[in-house]
Amino acid sequence: MMVDVTLAQVGKNLTEAMRILGDGQRELEAGTETRRFSRTSIPGPLQGDGQDVATILHLVHNLIHEEEEEEGKANQHRMQNVGEQGHMALLGHSLAAYISVLDRERLRKLTTRILSDTTLWLCRLFRYESGSAYFHEDDRDGLVKVCRLVINARYEEYASEGYAVLSSKQPVIYQSASCRPGLGQHLCSQLGLPLSSLCTVPCNTIFGSQHQMDVALLDKLIKEDVDAGKLPLLLIANAGTPGAGHTDKLSRLKELCDQYNMWLHVEGVNLATLALGQATSAVVAATKSDSMTLTPGLWLGLPAVTAVTLYRHEDPALSLAAGLTSSQPVEKLRALPLWLSLQYLGHNGIVQKIRHGTSLSQQLLQKLKSLTSIKTSVEDELNSPVVLFKFSQEMSAASSGGSVEGYCAGEKEVLDTFNRWLGEQLAQLVPNSGIDVVELEDEGTCVRFSPLLTAAVLGTQQEDVEDLVEKLSELVPMMNSTMSLRQDFREETHRHAPSIRYMEELSWPGLGAVQYVPQTEETDEGRTQQELKKINTELLKKLQELDTDIIFSTGPEFGTEDCIFVSMVTEDVDVSELVDTIAALGRDIEESGRLLENMTEVVRKGILEAELQLQKANEEKLMEEGMLRQLPVVGSVLNWFSPVESSIKGRTFNLAAGSLDSTEGTYSTKAQAGRTLQQDSPTSSSKRLPGQRLFRRSGAGSDSFSETSSVGHAEEMTREGGATLSSSIHSPTPPPVPEEDSQSTCDDVPKEAEELSVQEHTQVEAEEASEERNPEGQEVEQSSG
Repeated sequence: MMVDVTLAQVGKNLTEAMRILGDGQRELEAGTETRRFSRTSIPGPLQGDGQDVATILHLVHNLIHEEEEEEGKANQHRMQNVGEQGHMALLGHSLAAYISVLDRERLRKLTTRILSDTTLWLCRLFRYESGSAYFHEDDRDGLVKVCRLVINARYEEYASEGYAVLSSKQPVIYQSASCRPGLGQHLCSQLGLPLSSLCTVPCNTIFGSQHQMDVALLDKLIKEDVDAGKLPLLLIANAGTPGAGHTDKLSRLKELCDQYNMWLHVEGVNLATLALGQATSAVVAATKSDSMTLTPGLWLGLPAVTAVTLYRHEDPALSLAAGLTSSQPVEKLRALPLWLSLQYLGHNGIVQKIRHGTSLSQQLLQKLKSLTSIKTSVEDELNSPVVLFKFSQEMSAASSGGSVEGYCAGEKEVLDTFNRWLGEQLAQLVPNSGIDVVELEDEGTCVRFSPLLTAAVLGTQQEDVEDLVEKLSELVPMMNSTMSLRQDFREETHRHAPSIRYMEELSWPGLGAVQYVPQTEETDEGRTQQELKKINTELLKKLQELDTDIIFSTGPEFGTEDCIFVSMVTEDVDVSELVDTIAALGRDIEESGRLLENMTEVVRKGILEAELQLQKANEEKLMEEGMLRQLPVVGSVLNWFSPVESSIKGRTFNLAAGSLDSTEGTYSTKAQAGRTLQQDSPTSSSKRLPGQRLFRRSGAGSDSFSETSSVGHAEEMTREGGATLSSSIHSPTPPPVPEEDSQSTCDDVPKEAEELSVQEHTQVEAEEASEERNPEGQEVEQSSG
């Protein structure tokens, strides 16, 4: 069979381009170019001699994946699954450029054949008899052109007088409250109509679906507009709302439109099911509408394929005036990619892809019924291609064993936050599922699975649905336990008030948020906030270093500042121990920081007081011994014949207390204090089982143990003669710190050890200062207690 040489070359070039762009491996020669191109995105000068096709394609590949290579991470974005049918669509764009250079007569014949074939196939596939087709890039553009067609038809002088004829009777466009956001505003903007020409019809609130247009109310609104001298022009209905996938009562709406001579336009994902042998009667009613917009590119996984608006109208002149048809053959080539793809797939291939999407919905729906705490919301459980589900508050109470009533003031907001987190986690864990999050007026935040829009594009299979259910069953128990423990967490933080402050952050999907508040008498608000931020930053760092599965973070990007956010937790978490640890860590950080801040002033005052006491002691010594004993030679002789016991006592300087104390008790208990010092080094935080993480209950029989405080553990272990004491900080034991580094690590050393170390060190300094003030050669005996 003879093939046009240029046509064959187009296909060959496309295949080679797809291979280069899709191949992740680079030859050694290409590696240099990759690094050169990826170093900067600043445009360079145009090469004088030009570059070959392979180099240019490598450049395109590097620009596509430049961000991923710079960040050093794999591609985590949802990429469209471009199969062979996708290659046919891409080939259509190349062929369209080639065909456009043919002579005018051959171009006209070819484009007419392509347009008529595609229109005929689509009308038969989707049961739209005697229809015409308009192919457009923007899926809203078809509705805009349809509105112009209706305006031209209803206002006879519009072609000559323009918008002036609209002043006699203002046109009104009706849309459902469940329509795409911004669709009505876009229509008014493109048509030059005021927003008063747009009427939004509420959905049912008592009978039927909460997402279907209220037909009775629509009838009332139309009558009011007619009585006001307005002209009902067009009604936009849904066969699958953008959020919930519900279908309006199209049969009744069509009757209402016929009554008031209105145009009925239908759009929605459920229109894809018209290609199946068994479609619901509610969707089949869309075939009687005046126009409907289809998006076969999404349904069939075809990249860069136009949307199609099928419509019925007998006057070709008005269709041409509205822009629905064109006399330019090049514009008709928009249908070429779809023309090629439909032939490649065939009728059976198209039906199989749409049936595959609907079967995935049914598979997920059946699996969700067996999961507790998950509530589904679908219009028709037997045929609905869109599945909505969410974490349910009502069912979470029974599964967790606790009461969820009144656990927080913003109950609905918290549930929305949890469901938003659930959808984001599922989309990240199973990216091929096409899961996304929708915000609905009545249901709140829900997770949506709409495989008709995503399965063909992402290549979703039954295994992905199984994986989705598995991940969901892992996340739901954690959400249940977190929900039931939120109130306990709040009460425990209130028990530690005012040092711990509970922060009401409804947008945080976790146990909650707290803030450690230092107890200070500082009146300067700026310094107080600075100290609060410093302590909470250090506290967060220490919490993140703990050996626990709980995640501590700074919270959402635009959340409350200077707070510690606690993530989702499991049911075996001891909330009391968790809050006790946060309070103890914050208290230790506050005390150590305060000690360091006041160290200079305390030492200065202590030295002055020590000098005064030593001077007073020397004067008392002089009065007791007399002047003769102060002379170097005479004093030695007198002391040899008649020894005198000195009354000067040793002094210790306590840095923590900032006071001078006697050394009598120190020397009498020195040996015992040394043994106590060895015992006071922290080794373990609690009696945890081997391998048990922090804040975990060991089992049902250890509940009473987990509820006791860490101080109680330390006292119990001391009474039992244990070799270690539990510190109030649940962290691994720090190694011994040299004396010169004691200041930087004072918050990690027990308070008793700190005082003893400071006492001994300061006592030596005091004794040396005393010897320097005595006359040379004079010995001063220090009492040992």
